[in-house]
Amino acid sequence: MPRVGVLLSGRGSNMQALVEQAAGYEVVLVASDRPEAGGLASAREAGLATFALSPKGIGKAAFEAALDDALREADVAVIALAGYMRLLSPAFVARWVGRILNIHPSLLPAYQGLDTHARALAAREREAGCSVHLVTDELDAGEVLGQTRVPIEPGDTAETLAARVLVAEHQLYPRVLKDFVHR
Repeated sequence: MPRVGVLLSGRGSNMQALVEQAAGYEVVLVASDRPEAGGLASAREAGLATFALSPKGIGKAAFEAALDDALREADVAVIALAGYMRLLSPAFVARWVGRILNIHPSLLPAYQGLDTHARALAAREREAGCSVHLVTDELDAGEVLGQTRVPIEPGDTAETLAARVLVAEHQLYPRVLKDFVHR
């Protein structure tokens, strides 16, 4: 069964969806650049192996080298970013080219980067959504592997829209990951 490593920076709700809905793949490691990330505690409670190391004080290159070692020790085949809020270096991406997926809260290529919901609302879009894409050197620019559309409702705020998009993310990401590891 394909082995997946999940990389996160926060509470890990997408990680939990990937673990709970795992079918055709196995999450074997949850890693973070923030040792206090809530998602790590959830992963430990679920009996998953974890890796936590802050790049502060050691630098990005040393952090990524240690992360790479942990992923390889766990025999990870695919990395799923789940709320990981740092850019990966071109060198790290090159070592894992074609094997890193990310979930993004917009219908890419629209609204790359941060503040996607507020930007969609400001542009008076009729719909928003989420995309799973391959990670490349360029921010949110890799091949889109799947999307889910979410209507923008009258009176939506960035927060209410984000909550509905998150539900769609939890449905989309495990399905796309399963399809990806078996293609």
